[in-house]
Amino acid sequence: MTTTIPATDTINTSQLRQLRHEDPDIRILDVRTGGEYETVHIPGSYNVPLDTLGEHVRDLAEVGHPVVLVCQSGGRATQAHQKLTAAGKDTLHILEGGMAAWEQTGGDVVRGHTDRWAMERQVRLVAGSLALAGVVASTVLPRAKWLAGGVAAGLTFSAISNTCTMGTVLGKLPYNRTDNCDIAGVLAELGQQKA
Repeated sequence: MTTTIPATDTINTSQLRQLRHEDPDIRILDVRTGGEYETVHIPGSYNVPLDTLGEHVRDLAEVGHPVVLVCQSGGRATQAHQKLTAAGKDTLHILEGGMAAWEQTGGDVVRGHTDRWAMERQVRLVAGSLALAGVVASTVLPRAKWLAGGVAAGLTFSAISNTCTMGTVLGKLPYNRTDNCDIAGVLAELGQQKA
């Protein structure tokens, strides 16, 4: 059966379902942290966290199969797309809305035994806590207001640049990391040619 490759880089959940139906060997690369992946992921997907992907971008760009990039909502998948495209990968797509959209539309998922918060939720908790602490502390120490201002500036930059330094830092915490990303094994499986 011939796979109908979408003409655009962004595909929706219906298009991903169609691609999986037409080609069960389509590669789905989940670029969320290992902890997020362990909590819930698309069956048959491969977990290569964004920071690990950056270290192996050339190897991943050589995968001969079409690849669909998935994260929680699309931001990290977009960054992965930029890195892989710059390394020469074509037939590369981003799942619009990420895992959030996949789950909302009833997509099949594998649920793990852990329940970690999505990175966006962790960032909201830390950023909100820091801003609140800055405002409360400023009632005693007026200069503490700059903590809240710094958080606001960081969030603004994050939105404009579509990056998240706080998310990158939080992703390195033991809570979000696992030993499940065997990059050599993933590369071997991703590179397998169809019979």
